[in-house]
Parts: sequence; structure tokens; C-alpha cells
Amino acid sequence: MDATRATALLDELDRAVERRLRHLTENTESLRHDRADATADDEHDPEGSTLSGEWAHADSLAREARAERDEVRAARERVASGTFGVCEVCGRPITDARLEARPTARRCIACAI
Repeated sequence: MDATRATALLDELDRAVERRLRHLTENTESLRHDRADATADDEHDPEGSTLSGEWAHADSLAREARAERDEVRAARERVASGTFGVCEVCGRPITDARLEARPTARRCIACAI
């Protein structure tokens, strides 16, 4: 895969991750506001999930998104250094199909298993 296509894929992925992080930040702020409400007794509400559960879920998703953002940054560094698309284990090329599906891939299919 050429550097131009790799950069385009990484740009697209980066925008998606940033949108997800913005949404999660907004959701977390909303949960923070709801948790500050001293009258909320969601821990005993049989109808739905608790604020604590929602907070933990949102926090987990945000951690995943930040890790994905780090992977995108690392892939950009590989593009810049000319090692993008080269398996970090065996040194063989990673197929374009794999990179299209997963632009942050560091390993070829054989080494990823």
C-alpha cells in the first residue's frame, strides 16, 4: 500500500476515533452531572442500569478509544519511517486487504495468529 492511501485511511480512522472520544466526553460530563444530584437513587432502581455502571462503561470505552488513537499515531510514525505495511515479526509485507480492514495492523495474518 502506498503512503498516500495509508495516510488517507489513517486520517479517516483518526477522525472516527476523535468523534467517539468527543461523544464519550460529553456522555461522561452528563453522568458527572447526574451523579452530583444528591436525590438520584439509581442504585435501587430495578428498571435500569446504575449511574456507576454507565460511568464504568463510558470510562472503558474512552480508554479503548485513547488506545486506538495511540495505535493510529504509531501507524503514522511507521508511514513516515517507511515501515508501514511491514510485519514487525517476520519482516514480510502485510497485505493491502489487511491494511484496508485494519490500517493500524503491525503484523501479517500469519504472525497475528
